[in-house]
Amino acid sequence: MNTHYNAHCNRTIQKFSLLILAVASVTLVGCATTHPGQSAASQIDPYENINRKIYSFNDKVDDYVAEPIASTYKKITPQVLQTGVFNFFNNLKNINVVLNDLLQAKFDQSAQDTGRFLMNSTVGIGGLFDVAKKVGLEQHEEDFEQTLAVWGVPQGTYLVFPLLGPVTTRGIPGAIFDTAANPASYVGAPVQLVSLLNTRANAEGSLKFIDEAALDPYVFTRESFLQWRKHLATDGKDQDTDPTGYGEDLLDDETTDIKSKSGAADAKTILPTPTANTTKKVDQTSPSYITPSFGTESPANTTTPPVTNIRSTTVK
Repeated sequence: MNTHYNAHCNRTIQKFSLLILAVASVTLVGCATTHPGQSAASQIDPYENINRKIYSFNDKVDDYVAEPIASTYKKITPQVLQTGVFNFFNNLKNINVVLNDLLQAKFDQSAQDTGRFLMNSTVGIGGLFDVAKKVGLEQHEEDFEQTLAVWGVPQGTYLVFPLLGPVTTRGIPGAIFDTAANPASYVGAPVQLVSLLNTRANAEGSLKFIDEAALDPYVFTRESFLQWRKHLATDGKDQDTDPTGYGEDLLDDETTDIKSKSGAADAKTILPTPTANTTKKVDQTSPSYITPSFGTESPANTTTPPVTNIRSTTVK
């Protein structure tokens, strides 16, 4: 009886959260208007004042709740088990990857990703071992937000949600679809908690880098997130001198703004540099993941782009 009740509660909470995101998406898209006199930064982030407050709240929650728990988890959990947990949930997400491959008409890639999922689910013992990578089937990163981008849906404005973290208005319906398509969304809360703890623990080094190296952590997080999303949406074809994809005006605006606050000589140094690799592999482009490999290469020792959303419980 308790098991059925808990499952019912989990589904109710999940549906309620998705409803809130859907309502927020419609409301914010309708309210967000741009004017010719606005700077590029204010056009993409018109709610910056509110977003900064929410970002600060999320940061405090991470400092006082998530980080201590994740640190304890990392200390008591063997590295090989952490990697196995990562591989298991990453393998489940491949079902969603295949669906979006098909929606984007990437039929060859969908065949590869299907083969990867089947191989890891069988030979890899339910996905605990990433044997597919050993035979050359790399992990791809596809989600419904990228599908919407391929279909021509504009990115919209940048938002920060309490506990959920950064997202764009295009990413809200994308997150709802991805949550519904991911089998991990239907397991019990304790299992989902393990996944979140494992991801947060593996991201410790990247989060410390943001806090220590960025002149303005909020701007760094925003620009890294937008660059990452654009890189995924364009299949890595966005390699240019403007990592944000919003023109030099945005970089100049942020440079002036941060200089005025910190007196830094060159505020552009806080922005991430585009990677040379143009393929969308999850261990090279996705800040939500560290490495899909099960073996000597551990999540903690793998170099990845700046992490932008680990501090928050994303709905994807």
